[in-house]
Amino acid sequence: MNIGIFTDTYSPQVNGVVSSILTLEKELRKQGHNVYVFTISHPDAKEQSNYVYRIASLPFIFLKDHRVGILYSNRLVRKIKRLKLDIILSQTEFSLGIFAKLVSKKLSIPIVHTYHTMYEEYMHYISKGIDFSPKIARKYSKSFCNGVDGVVAPTKKTERLLRSYGVKKPIRVIPTGIDFSPLDKNNYSQEEIMNLKQVFDIPLEDPIILFVGRVAKEKSIDVIIRALQLLVLRVPEAKLVIVGDGPSRLELDELATQLGIQDSVIFTGMQPWNTIGKFYQIGDIFVSASVTETQGLTFAEAMAASLPVVAKEDESVAGLIRNDYNGKLFHSEEELAVILEELIKNSEYRVMLGQHAEHSVKPLSAEVFGLNAINYYTDIINDYIQNKNSKKK
Repeated sequence: MNIGIFTDTYSPQVNGVVSSILTLEKELRKQGHNVYVFTISHPDAKEQSNYVYRIASLPFIFLKDHRVGILYSNRLVRKIKRLKLDIILSQTEFSLGIFAKLVSKKLSIPIVHTYHTMYEEYMHYISKGIDFSPKIARKYSKSFCNGVDGVVAPTKKTERLLRSYGVKKPIRVIPTGIDFSPLDKNNYSQEEIMNLKQVFDIPLEDPIILFVGRVAKEKSIDVIIRALQLLVLRVPEAKLVIVGDGPSRLELDELATQLGIQDSVIFTGMQPWNTIGKFYQIGDIFVSASVTETQGLTFAEAMAASLPVVAKEDESVAGLIRNDYNGKLFHSEEELAVILEELIKNSEYRVMLGQHAEHSVKPLSAEVFGLNAINYYTDIINDYIQNKNSKKK
């Protein structure tokens, strides 16, 4: 099968969407399919691949680490026609997603869209001085998804959200798969882990609460920092290590200073994707207060690394985090502080949760993800051909 992936986010960017796309791309190739990626230009892109096509782009004025591409290219359409794509996979609702829909219509190729982001939770980035509301995001998402042949939702929560928007097209829930190999603690020596701690001046014996992800408002990292202030009163040596970067970095740094816990909060900054597996090894507990996740990839990655996950109770983690089995759920900063203290002081309980967590994510293997995805794409192609033939009669 010839498959085209259209995306505004791709390597060398590092985020959950890119991780999902790279995993999908890898698994589809392993199945023997030809996969072509159509994405935007990026100043740090270095790949020399016959399968990746980049179009001109500019920085997005509202998000400095995002870029947007041109909406149409006759030259690229001619190239795509020669590739004889069987299906188009859109991974964005914006520039390359719009281009994907135009190509789908012009070349009569079925299109499946993956809904990665709950945009109504991100409107604060573009609403400064402009009257944008979550209602606009909901209407746009509805319009975009009703203009494709099928939709992939990473979670049941996302599916229900799209249905509440009024999306009528077929939706299939396909959780993003995880490549477990970089997350296996057996791949790393104790010396490697200790050296990594020393790089960031983390005392070797201090308990580490880990967050991995974009440092942004919607991740609610401020909730974790406020809980840490309560925690260090009882566990002074506890450290919060934040792996990632984003627009809220300075604000959160200032918050830690205001609360008098700046020495307990460590920002590593953005890290190369091929080292993320090692960073999970320095943690004792993984924590997130975000309720805007559509995939929760970092939750699953942490679990694959045998870390218990402490998450704010929300539909996005339902079915993944089971309280007192593979992690803990909290509702308030005070409750989070109590849970973290319990897990730090009770190592036997913490290890048990981590072991259960690792076992729980086995069904989320990259291979299963790839098989589920191709089965859905095949169904969409067959329906598209059938509908096309019925219209000819």
